Amino acid sequence: MSGHPVRAFLGLGSNVGDRLANVQQAVDRLARTEGIRVVRASRVYETEPVGPPQPDYLNAVVEVETMLQPGSLLEACLGVEAAMGRVRAERWGPRIVDVDVLTFGDEQIDEPGMTVPHPRMAHRAFVVVPLLELDPHHRLPDGRRLAEVRLGPEALGSVRPFAPPPSVPSSGVPRSHHIAGARTRPDAPRS
Repeated sequence: MSGHPVRAFLGLGSNVGDRLANVQQAVDRLARTEGIRVVRASRVYETEPVGPPQPDYLNAVVEVETMLQPGSLLEACLGVEAAMGRVRAERWGPRIVDVDVLTFGDEQIDEPGMTVPHPRMAHRAFVVVPLLELDPHHRLPDGRRLAEVRLGPEALGSVRPFAPPPSVPSSGVPRSHHIAGARTRPDAPRS
């Protein structure tokens, strides 16, 4: 774990089963992950799929503060996917849940298995629109602010508001900073 929390944005998506419940479950699982604090979430949007014919997705973006290193954050996201039953059978195919690391602070990471910022982020309305809600001033690797990204009417038309933001469990600090015996919510058991 790192010494100071890093702000990161994660993209969430689901197009199998109860899509809205799947997005909420992903937020809940992330919030219960050691070293991750979910700060806030965008609204949920219904979007047309990229790839083979399949049902429409529900997408959202969550802002997190994390004490994890980038690779460990990615592992935590993949762990949420696995715990929820994600099977990687077809590239861009249907999925119960998808959790992508979109950004990790201001870092640019290009390693096998991990590219941050997400390489197609600025070209995907289902990422740009919810991320604009949370951070319109985010700088892309090419120096543009996210608010300066221009998506065509066809791309924007494929993103429709669907539901309010997922509930974000209340918590004061990333989980690794919790004090033994302290409660972060009235209903939380003592640690």
